[in-house]
Amino acid sequence: MFEVKNIEEVNLAENPVIAQMSKYNHEQLLFCNDNETGLKAIIAVHNTVLGPALGGTRMWAYNNEMEALNDVLRLSRGMTYKNSISGLNLGGGKAVIIGDARSMKSEALFRRFGKFVNSLGGKYITAEDVGISPVDMTWVNMETDHVVGLPGKSGDPSPVTAYGTYMGMKACTKVQFGSDSLTGKKVAVQGVGHVGEYLVKHLVEENAEVYVSDIHEPTLKRIAKDYGAHVVGLEEIYDVDMDIYAPCALGATVNDDTLSRLKCSIIAGAANNQLKQEDIHGKAVMEKGIIYAPDFAINAGGVINCYSEVKGMSLHWSMEKAQDIYNTIEQIVKRSQTENVPTYMIANKMAEERIESIGKVKLPL
Repeated sequence: MFEVKNIEEVNLAENPVIAQMSKYNHEQLLFCNDNETGLKAIIAVHNTVLGPALGGTRMWAYNNEMEALNDVLRLSRGMTYKNSISGLNLGGGKAVIIGDARSMKSEALFRRFGKFVNSLGGKYITAEDVGISPVDMTWVNMETDHVVGLPGKSGDPSPVTAYGTYMGMKACTKVQFGSDSLTGKKVAVQGVGHVGEYLVKHLVEENAEVYVSDIHEPTLKRIAKDYGAHVVGLEEIYDVDMDIYAPCALGATVNDDTLSRLKCSIIAGAANNQLKQEDIHGKAVMEKGIIYAPDFAINAGGVINCYSEVKGMSLHWSMEKAQDIYNTIEQIVKRSQTENVPTYMIANKMAEERIESIGKVKLPL
């Protein structure tokens, strides 16, 4: 017979999943498996104080399940902070599907995933993320209404994400150089997928000198041809003589190795979880005199776009809201300099202050 232990007697070492949930203070995890379709997924609901947890679904060929778990926990926590600091009435959640997005997609897999999303009864709203397209979301939508980013509605959030990132980059440039002009600035964009390409377009239109790197060679060649960007290798990107490093692929690229090599004064990109270890690398960035735009604050354009679909707002509203990221990033950076603490801590504090404040409003009378 299963014995329920008292909370004081539970050894977290015996429950590594619960231990990780406790570390980030998550509300709920849903593990999804379906042998018929090959679906293996994890849905993480971090916090729902401000509203239902909204965050995209990522499809990635993780090395193992613990790697996927760590990613979904960090990403969902980031969504809570992102939604809060953006002034949205949404909580934070995220989902990951373990698998190769180039070979494993099928209607059946995504519809089965949609059933799992639906089982949460609206507590989690999904959308597209890395490896997922708006068309994939239409399959999910066949089994649940709790999905946004659909074709014909708000659609692909990438243009709004890129625009917000671009505005946040300009805010950092204003603080660091005294002007927000990017003309003549050397910007290294790591990852030129949907968001990265739109960002490159904004940069080139402002006459920045752009360097690009990506794992997909055909995409790199096209970007170089279409925008006149300089192509560099996957590892060479960290050694480019640049003013701004813009990570727009996977996270943890700001780490012990890269910080000893990066020749930039600003880190401002669209990737999530850019700091490998917040407490270590957030402080190290500040000590090197580099302005770091906290990822969940600068890349919030995508979730703003999704929120517009939830609330029936227009694309014009989304773009105007994304433009406000300029002011948010400028406030974070200036407050960081005044208080002499890393920017990620300031951004976390601002997000937490709103959650705490609205949490009091929602207390029963």
